[in-house]
Amino acid sequence: MARSMSFFIFIALLVFAPICFSFKSNNGGLYPQYYHKSCPRAQEIVKSVVAKAVAKEARMAASLLRLQFHDCFVKGCDASLLLDNSRGIVSEKGSNANRNSARGFDVIDDIKSALEKECPQIVSCADILALAARDSTVLSGGPTWEVTLGRRDSRSASLSSSNNNIPAPNNTFDAILSRFQRQGLDVVDLVALSGSHTIGNSRCTSFRQRLYNQSGNNKPDSTLDESYAAQLRNRCPRSGGDQNLFSLDFVSPTKFDNSYFKNLLASKGLLNSDQVLATKSQASLALVKQYAENNALFFEHFVKSMVKMGNISPLTGSSGEIRKNCRKINSS
Repeated sequence: MARSMSFFIFIALLVFAPICFSFKSNNGGLYPQYYHKSCPRAQEIVKSVVAKAVAKEARMAASLLRLQFHDCFVKGCDASLLLDNSRGIVSEKGSNANRNSARGFDVIDDIKSALEKECPQIVSCADILALAARDSTVLSGGPTWEVTLGRRDSRSASLSSSNNNIPAPNNTFDAILSRFQRQGLDVVDLVALSGSHTIGNSRCTSFRQRLYNQSGNNKPDSTLDESYAAQLRNRCPRSGGDQNLFSLDFVSPTKFDNSYFKNLLASKGLLNSDQVLATKSQASLALVKQYAENNALFFEHFVKSMVKMGNISPLTGSSGEIRKNCRKINSS
């Protein structure tokens, strides 16, 4: 009788195992409920700190969203971007893409500090970046999504990968697409994720060449609307004013919506890397038109692409660590 009962229990476990454990097996070991028992208030704490930061400065939403992009495109979503210079670490914050422009690190520090008080060394800095990006989007009027969790933090950084993998504002369309494809992302992901430029700012130095010398012939970019270019030149001269800020989406700079794509169709994209989506590829132009006409479709594709990007080469299991301080690796 005992033997038959044991056999019944064994069969039952086989039958129900896929139901019980499948939620842990997707997305490289990441799943939304990862902190439900170990730190049940984790998401609430992240959202609270992000909300306070964005209420204080609306621009912070775009800055926090950008941090996850710049992290995931280098060595995967492992919080390597957050590491400061130290013995054995050359920080990615000094790369061309991040120097004098990446920001929001203090907000991440505040989130980490609050989580360490609540549940010490449980929530990774990589997961904080993923949650902060989602919450920043929502607080700006954008879509929400379920963030898969369980990433661990890198013990190293890569300045060279940051310089080579993150698309630059003056890159050609083919160069940008190549850098996305290197991460397993396609043209839909490229156009949808570029839509994050519906919020935030860019510096004069990032687009000056479009105003004065796009092709080395001392002429402005012919794909840039002339009246818009004239407005930009008022605060972005040929020299000086490098750090002057301009809205990436001048129509609704703090609202997450599809006006960014409408701007592209009107030849009023701020960065070269924005405007080429509408001028250098029929596939990307078709998507720009669809998103300009259908905000819901843009949101749908943006969510799918953010989830896809958030699953780029995460460290899980025993790989990496859970940092006590997001700016430095744990002492051995």
